[in-house]
Amino acid sequence: MIFNAVKNESDENTADEIVNHPSENNPLWVKNTMKRMEDNFDASSVKKIRMSCQCGYGMDEKLALVKELMANSTNLEEFGSQDKAKAAGLSCKNGELYLMFPFCPCPMLAEVKQLSTKTWCQCTTGYSKVLFEKAFGCGVNVELLKSIKAGDDVCLMKIIPLGKIKF
Repeated sequence: MIFNAVKNESDENTADEIVNHPSENNPLWVKNTMKRMEDNFDASSVKKIRMSCQCGYGMDEKLALVKELMANSTNLEEFGSQDKAKAAGLSCKNGELYLMFPFCPCPMLAEVKQLSTKTWCQCTTGYSKVLFEKAFGCGVNVELLKSIKAGDDVCLMKIIPLGKIKF
């Protein structure tokens, strides 16, 4: 997945140089691949590459939950104040929607103690973008505010609907 994402922003040789390092164990590969990407692309391109790497794991289940929450809401405040929303890490403060995890949700980072940047974590913003766009029926931007693996106390994203949400 990451090979094709890098290739789409460059070419096959660049993707190969950045991604294909079979002698590196997973934690080292994750760290080095992010460094190689950061050395070869500007921040906007790196974010685009990582956002396109979202795995889609459990998407149908999460989409069903978000749609259930929407069915019981008429606005973001109601949406984020439901018990099931809070249990899933959702909250709404001052009309802004947040998604928080008290743990790192990425299985690829299970063996990684800490990252020097939040680059790897942009795949989670891509996942959340797809999830909320499907649920809300409008475009969505997602900002990564905090990352446990980058040294923060939680993983935190701001979900920004770009149009009218279809509650």
